[in-house]
Amino acid sequence: MSAELLHIDVGAYALGLLEEPDRRAFEGHLSSCVACHEELGALRGVAATLDGIAPIADPADALPTPPEPEVVADLLRHRSRRARRHRTSRALAGLAAGTVLLGGALGAGFTLGADRGEAPARPDATGVDALFRDGRRLTADDVGTGVSGTVAVEPKPWGSRIGLRLSKVKGPLECHLVAVDQAGRAHTVAGWAVPAKGYGLPGSTAPALTLQGGTALRPGDISRFEVRTIGDGRTLLTVPA
Repeated sequence: MSAELLHIDVGAYALGLLEEPDRRAFEGHLSSCVACHEELGALRGVAATLDGIAPIADPADALPTPPEPEVVADLLRHRSRRARRHRTSRALAGLAAGTVLLGGALGAGFTLGADRGEAPARPDATGVDALFRDGRRLTADDVGTGVSGTVAVEPKPWGSRIGLRLSKVKGPLECHLVAVDQAGRAHTVAGWAVPAKGYGLPGSTAPALTLQGGTALRPGDISRFEVRTIGDGRTLLTVPA
């Protein structure tokens, strides 16, 4: 706040009209300004007198009395200062929001870049790669269908975690992997769709399909795994456990 405005605030301060930020600023100014200190001493007597006077009711038919120009100017100055403070608060809030949005955009940009293959994905120690590295691997080929695959099995308190890598399968197909228990009952582990170009064949977009699922069966309760087509129930691959 400029010194000029602080000089003008003497009357408002004496009457207790200043808002908290303006009041603190004026009190800081008052400690070093003799002129304002003297004017305040004179106005305090007027303020005390005004406090003891009740409002005078105007006649019912009286026209409103226009305020003095000095009063209007003082009110306009106070409103201008409040508007400046509000604009500053909105600007700071906008800056903070922009910073949050920028941070979110940067995070999304890095994620999208990784999705497009522009940045290598970091290995996931708990993902399917770890399952094939640490679990028990079972591999088989089917001479009739030409499909080959590897199943990884990891025991869990709730049953078995299962991974599958399937290759040399042509689509379009809808398939599922089932775990067959010792009694011959099939338990679905995972399901998926094979695109027309398939996996691991000339023209395929990927050498193999890799996925994971689970079953409530313990590893010792599983007799074999089967890759079956959904609909006609053909068995494309059998992997003994």
